[in-house]
Amino acid sequence: MDLGLKGKVALVTGAGSQIGFGKGIAVTLAKEGCDVIVNDVNLEGARQTAAEVRDLGCQAIAIKADVSSSAEVNDMVKAALVEFGRIDILVNNAGASTVPKPFVETTEADWDRDINVNLRGVLICTKAVLPQMLERKSGKIINISSNGARTGKEYVTVYCAAKAGVMVFTKGIAAEVAASGININAIGPGVGNTGFALQAPPEFLEKIVAMVPLGRFTTPWDIGNMVAFLASDVSSDITGQTFSVDGGMTMP
Repeated sequence: MDLGLKGKVALVTGAGSQIGFGKGIAVTLAKEGCDVIVNDVNLEGARQTAAEVRDLGCQAIAIKADVSSSAEVNDMVKAALVEFGRIDILVNNAGASTVPKPFVETTEADWDRDINVNLRGVLICTKAVLPQMLERKSGKIINISSNGARTGKEYVTVYCAAKAGVMVFTKGIAAEVAASGININAIGPGVGNTGFALQAPPEFLEKIVAMVPLGRFTTPWDIGNMVAFLASDVSSDITGQTFSVDGGMTMP
């Protein structure tokens, strides 16, 4: 199926890790013909992902920015608009988490990291990109939440709370901008065999994967494929939803 994404411009945050969901999203969108703005705090990683996008015949630029900083995000969006003239697709993928630990052992600095990147970062990037979408009455925003936002998870309680905030924000902002022809949805990934998840102790990951009906990690390509679907007009009648892509862990 042709998703009709050829020539679209996508901004993917947190796409510098070479084993992360963000790179899988950026490369999948490029395979569908999108030009990509690759963001990460790790500029070298972002450059590697951008090079892979260009190898697929699409344009790409790498921009270093911390999504929890309004100033850095605004500068990134300005640079992207100078380069491409518009942003058709925003993927709020950037995420971070402190090392899993009992809540009583967490600090306020831990809370700030989980909330600032995972929730505040989504708000900042959305606010920066949305005005030009509203002006054109067109756009797609995909927020990466977590299946932990639905179920909660021990030892990563604040992270899950921040991701739950992303789910609720997705609903509210989707309703707010629907009349302007903008679709906003979210994805709740399962446990991925990524650098982000590998911070956790092996026994913690083994316990979680053992609970997955399909019995495997969620891959960057699983998430990339769902992003491509939600970024396309094939999904034009879908907004304000969060889709679990997690091997069946959160079946109703």
